[in-house]
Parts: sequence; structure tokens; C-alpha cells
Amino acid sequence: MLTRRGLLSGLGAASAAALFAARIGAAPLVKVKAIGTLRVALYKDNRPWSWAEGGRILGIDAEIARAIAHKLGVSIDLAEISADESVDDDLRNAVWKGGLLGFQPADIMLHIPFDRTFASRNDQVAIIAPYYRENFQFACRRGEIDCDGSPAAWRGRKLAAELDSIPDFYLIGALGGSLSKDVVHYPTGWDAVSAMVQGSADGVLATRAQIDAGVKGQTLIDRRRMPLPAFTSAGWDIGMAVKENSRTLGDAVEEMVAAMAASGELKSIFAQQGVEWVNAKAAG
Repeated sequence: MLTRRGLLSGLGAASAAALFAARIGAAPLVKVKAIGTLRVALYKDNRPWSWAEGGRILGIDAEIARAIAHKLGVSIDLAEISADESVDDDLRNAVWKGGLLGFQPADIMLHIPFDRTFASRNDQVAIIAPYYRENFQFACRRGEIDCDGSPAAWRGRKLAAELDSIPDFYLIGALGGSLSKDVVHYPTGWDAVSAMVQGSADGVLATRAQIDAGVKGQTLIDRRRMPLPAFTSAGWDIGMAVKENSRTLGDAVEEMVAAMAASGELKSIFAQQGVEWVNAKAAG
């Protein structure tokens, strides 16, 4: 039984308030404010969105998380999580259950696909606050590849892509697999873009955000202006996730993100990484 003595013995006021909130079944938003900390899960090595450097987590998602915590009036606890086999697994490990290696569930996770079908099979979480529209793009070194030309003309050129990604599958399968020997694989899309910028590859297929950030300040990089033939991905919205019983926190965050979009704050955060902000289609 939770007693007054138990509450007061060795507990700070914030911890006591959090326990009391849990006992009476108060809304998770109340719990977050009572504890005084918002725990946010971010993907590890996901530049320009989130990555560690000099003991600090940097990137677009990290700054959005810090802005949300500031608006809630609480401190921020950024927790990096490595991507598992699927985003479904990531949600289980980071939000509603916890990881096998002791990862404690976060209050919210960023960089989650905002998609109705995906959401329907992940009923342990609520997917909220779409904040960006992402898509894939092809970029190349000027004079090495005609970005707007037929992919058939790229034979014999080094084409960079993240291993086992949609860009990878497209490039190795395009034109009956005739480009497969030209594809150079990298651990992340950011690494693939960096290889192209540094001259280790002639072209790259990656997300637009990775290319925006990776070619920032470069003047000899071109981008394809027309769709790639038979490339089926038309883009996707990126949002956030909270545990299903944390709807009050989700509602508060959705209002904040909408206000950040309207005020230009999101655009400014994206611009810090050289990324052009495009609002999610689902955000209206």
C-alpha cells in the first residue's frame, strides 16, 4: 500500500507527485510535468536527424525534442536507440514495452512514418504530429553524370546507396539489373551522400533531407528534376509516437508542433542543417 510515510521518506517533491499521479491514474501529460523530464527516443546515427557528437545529440529531431520539452516546461532526456528489423520493433523497444538490453520506454519517439496502414497494425501506440514530408532524390557530381538523363547512361559510374534500402533495391534492379555492378553500398544514406560529395561516387540515391544536408555549401552538385523511371515511392510523412494511453501528452505535442509549423520555428530548425522544410501532407 502506498502510504504518506512512504511518499515522504526519501522522496523529492517531483517524485512524490509522479507516484501520486500514477496511483490515481492521472493523464501521462500530468506525469511528465510532475516528474519534470520528457524522455524522447531518437534514432542513433541518423544524420541529419539525430546523431551524437562531442557527447551531445545533435540534429533536426534533437532540436524539435528540445523545443517541445521547453514548451512543456520540463527538462529533456534524449535517448538514442538503434534501428531494429522494422519500425514496428522500434516502437515496441522504444515506446510501449522497452528493449531487451534494458532500454527504458520513452514518453515520445520521433521520426515515425505517419501512415494509416502502419498505424493500424501498431495499436499499442498513437502516431501523432506529422511534421515533415520526405521523399527520395538522385544527386550527382556535375560533369560526371547527367542527373536528368536515362539511368542507362549511368552504366560504368559509381552509384552510392544505403545498404538494403529502397534506393539500393531500385538501383540494383533497374534496367534488368544492368546497374547492379555499379552500386556502392554504405552503412547509411548520409554516408552515401558524403561519398558522392567527396568524389568516391559519381551519383547517389538517398532521401532529400540527407542530400540537402550533405551537399550544403557545395556548388558542383546537380539534382534530378524529374521522377526516376519505374520508381514507385512518391514520398511519405514523418511524425511521432506516444504510448496509446498517453493521448493527453500526444494532444499537447500535436498543438505545439502545429504552432511551430505556423510560426516558422520548424522551418528554422530544419534550416540549421541545410534542409528545406516541407510540411507533411497529413498536416494540411
